[in-house]
Amino acid sequence: MTTAAHIAVVDDDPDVRSAVADYLMRNGFAVSVADGADAFRAILAERAVDLAILDINMPGDDGLMLARELRGQGTRTGIIMLTANDGEIDRVIGLEIGADDYVAKPWSSRELLARVRAVLRRAAVPAPESSAAPREVAMGKCRLNLSARRLYAADGSEVPLTAGEFDLLSAFAASPRRVLSRDQLLDALGSHDGEAFDRAIDNRITRIRRKIEREPANPSAIRTVRGAGYVFEPEGEGGAR
Repeated sequence: MTTAAHIAVVDDDPDVRSAVADYLMRNGFAVSVADGADAFRAILAERAVDLAILDINMPGDDGLMLARELRGQGTRTGIIMLTANDGEIDRVIGLEIGADDYVAKPWSSRELLARVRAVLRRAAVPAPESSAAPREVAMGKCRLNLSARRLYAADGSEVPLTAGEFDLLSAFAASPRRVLSRDQLLDALGSHDGEAFDRAIDNRITRIRRKIEREPANPSAIRTVRGAGYVFEPEGEGGAR
């Protein structure tokens, strides 16, 4: 029997918490609610959270601070930011921190459900393969394990990745030495929302470079092709194995 994904809804507005939680529970998810950062941390202390829906504008530690805290811990928890501000600045900041997606208030219930399912699907870790060795791709100073959806440094330690970052690295791994446009990379992320997200691709690439490049300021693994997009250049043999 498959265990329902556990979602935490963190919002200081009780009506929003109730509406989002009720809708998600009716669609088969296990849901916990929190009115702020302290209540959310208490939930995390008791039970793993597969996806956190975080309101940006909360008193005290807001959603951006909580997202930064989660990513700083190396957690694989999916993050969707819920905000009344549909501006580019909030989106870019949230995605730079490591959020996987955005939903603006007032939201469409069906859109929210679709985005929740998409983030959970991208973050899912498949069962280990028993009959074949894990497929890995050398990417800069790291190796991307496509089977486990994990990135490893040269010393074998795991480098934290968001679901969206893995999707981008996976897209590059599948198309070495081929220029991928921003539209193609947006398709890999499963979301396309205009110019703000075009810029968000650039910000995600910057974050990825900090993790895999030997010299992030002079990238060689993922190069910018001016006016066209980005290209992954394997080092040495590179490729999948």
